[in-house]
Parts: sequence; C-alpha cells; structure tokens
Amino acid sequence: MTQPALFQPLILRDLTVRNRAWVPPMCQYAVDAQDGVPGAWHTVHYGSFAIGGFGLVIAEATGVTPEGRITPFDTGLWNDEQAAAWSSIVDFAHSQGAAMAVQLGHAGRKASTNRWWPGYPDRVLPPEEGGWRPVGVVDEDAADGLTEAGIEMVVDAFVQAARRADAAGFDAVEVHAAHGYLLHQFYSPLSNTRTDAWGGDHTGRTRLVRTVARRVRAAFPQGKPVLVRLSATDWVDGGWSIEDSVRLGAELRELGVDLVDVSSGGVAPASIAPGPGYQVDFAQRIRQETGMPTAAVGLITDPTHAEAIVANGRADAVLLGRAAMREPNWPLRAAHALGVRPEDAPYAPARWRSHYQR
Repeated sequence: MTQPALFQPLILRDLTVRNRAWVPPMCQYAVDAQDGVPGAWHTVHYGSFAIGGFGLVIAEATGVTPEGRITPFDTGLWNDEQAAAWSSIVDFAHSQGAAMAVQLGHAGRKASTNRWWPGYPDRVLPPEEGGWRPVGVVDEDAADGLTEAGIEMVVDAFVQAARRADAAGFDAVEVHAAHGYLLHQFYSPLSNTRTDAWGGDHTGRTRLVRTVARRVRAAFPQGKPVLVRLSATDWVDGGWSIEDSVRLGAELRELGVDLVDVSSGGVAPASIAPGPGYQVDFAQRIRQETGMPTAAVGLITDPTHAEAIVANGRADAVLLGRAAMREPNWPLRAAHALGVRPEDAPYAPARWRSHYQR
C-alpha cells in the first residue's frame, strides 16, 4: 500500500523529515527564571510531540537578544548556557525519530509584554518589573528608528543565534518574519514609514528580512535547511499583500531559503474570519508561483483535510498548533484514520501496545 502523502518523508537539503505533520512554534512563556534557559517544562512539552509521531517540531519564538523576547519569560539563544539546555531537548526529540528546529525571533516594538497566561494583565512591563524599552522600525523619539549600527547588531544577533542552534543540534532554524514582530514591522508598509535605505519601496522595506535570511543561510551548515515564517497578508487595505509575499518568496528562494512557513496578520488590527485551512491558499500560491516549498497553518485539525492539502500539492507540510497541544499524539490517530498500518506509523517502541487496532 502506498503511504498517504501526509506520511511520506520530506527531504530538505540533507535533512529527511519522517512525515509532513509538523508542530509550529508556539510561545510557552514558561521560563520562570527569566534568563532564557529552557527547563523541565520545555523538555516534556517538546518531547511529547516527538513521542507522538510528529515529523518536525519547531521550538517556540526564541529571542536572539534579551530585548528581542516577547516577554521576560521566553526562551533565548543569545548565550551558550541556553544552547546547552536546548541540546538535551533536541537529543531526546532525535531519540524518538523526530527532527527539531527552532524559531529565531526579535519582537521589536511588541517586546517586553506581560506573560500571556490566565491571570496576567495584558500590558507592557516596565524595567522595574523585569521589562525593557523595546526598539522597532521607527523609534518613538527618532523618526529614523533603529540606526545602521543598531540594525547590524540585530542581524548579527540572528547569525550568532543560528550558530548556537547548530551547536545545540537543531536540524533547522526558522527566521521569524511574521505576526507583527521586528522583521514584519520592517517589510509592512503599515509600520515602516522610514525614508532611508531600510524603508520606502518593496526593496527597501524587505531589505532587513532578506539580509537576515542571507546572513543566517551563510552561517548555518549548508546541509541544514533554513526556513522563514512570513505573514502572507496584513488583511488591511494598503498593507502587505499576498502579491508582495509571492515576490519576497521568490527572492528568499534565490538567497537559499528552503521553505516558507506561511501565516498572516499581526502588524495591525484587521478583520479576519478564521476557519479550517483559512491560510492554505496563501501557502499554495507562494508554492505554485515561486517553486518554494511551503508549510500551511491555520486551524488544520482533521486528518483527511491535512492529507488533502499535501496530496493536492497545496503545501509540502501542514503545521498543527492548538490541535497538537490538545492532542500530542495527533499523528498516530491521523495515521489510523488514513489507513496506515500500525507497523508503518510513527509509534515509539515503548508505546507500541497502544496502537490502534486494524
């Protein structure tokens, strides 16, 4: 029997991912010490997805600098202690047959917020409460925002974090350029009002994301893939559009990026009507018009739906966020639903006796 498309391996450079059901980066806000070092929660959290049969597990938005974190409770990769802690998590994922990536991010103006947990008020944290003054594309006190030196520091921070990710054993890195964070703030015309070489037209506004992608690609081992997460549209008239994303996707492919993880929104309030697979069309269009492999995300929960997305060439992989957190063993149920023999499903040997009966 031919394996369903969802359970066929995907090869990106020297990496073979065992299937197309992946876990996207999802912030946990679980570093109680506020030092960026992942701990026991992260070991169990990411390990559960590896045991559950996912192909690629992408770790949460991880700050390339302390000031680049969304909250003080985020993970980081700006020092070697953090890399060492990630290493044991990656090793366990590998022991279960999963590949693991990490999303490298800088929150820009959306940094220094409170923990996004129940009972924590939605607000920006001041320095006296462990926060800091965020930096962005346009600074409140200077019309040109980040200086050339500041931008170079950000680019170098991405590069150094990518090198630490490699040292930690990650199979891939994902550059976070979506959801209204710093790189998205630069490429969206809604947030970038600069008039220098980092603003203005498409070339100027996308200069930072292209520079980061190029420099990370050069610093990361050539056999390991580099992914980029984009917001395909701002969902606002006059904002970033899917046409812009197609153009940027082609440019990123020329720079050696291996896959675009296609999301949307986040830079400004917008009217969005979420539904199952509501962002898949964006992934399909970028894939078809650029030749760039894509991953689709957005309320994909049903195995048959996920299979159709991959089998019909709409995307090369599907990312299940909330569904994965609710059901870390989702790939095992999906394999059963799609007719995969237990012997061919990604069961951990210690849990073999739990397999679905044919």
